[in-house]
Amino acid sequence: MKKLIILSATFLAIWMTQSCGNNAKNPQSETPVDSAKDVNETVKPVDEKSSAFAVEAANGGMMEVEMGKLAQEKAQNPRVKAFATMMVNDHSKANDELKALASQKGITLPAELSTETKKHIEDLGKKTGKDFDKDYMSMMVDDHDKDVSKFEKAPDNVTDQELKTWAANTLPTLKAHQDSAKAIKDALKK
Repeated sequence: MKKLIILSATFLAIWMTQSCGNNAKNPQSETPVDSAKDVNETVKPVDEKSSAFAVEAANGGMMEVEMGKLAQEKAQNPRVKAFATMMVNDHSKANDELKALASQKGITLPAELSTETKKHIEDLGKKTGKDFDKDYMSMMVDDHDKDVSKFEKAPDNVTDQELKTWAANTLPTLKAHQDSAKAIKDALKK
């Protein structure tokens, strides 16, 4: 009960700060990811590195799903469309698992994509045809390279055992995505 009261007060304080315009930062710089990290730093449901990993993984997972949905609509190449469907399915599953784990532990995850991520999706959405396919697959290679690296380092950086286990169980899927993305990107060059 005490945690719930603290969490409610924290949300109220963040909301009041943002809505009253008392935020000294540029309002656009406070993103859902930053807000989630702020709440986790205040409430401390788990150690800072574990909660930061969860928040970043949630944002990345949401991005994969949204970009995948966009690619399902806009991609021209059938392999790109199939990859996009895999992204939506696999990352939706991983996101649901992470949400359940975070809820159980009291970790606040971002409710929506970061401002920067939304901009990437918006920019990608302006592309069409082969340009869309190439840019989407290039982004997927870059993103999965970063994700695989973060998830490989999770055993050393994350102290929460259940988050470590989730990361270890998710890593093989991310590596498979990485390999697929690289193969499709290379095939599009031909």
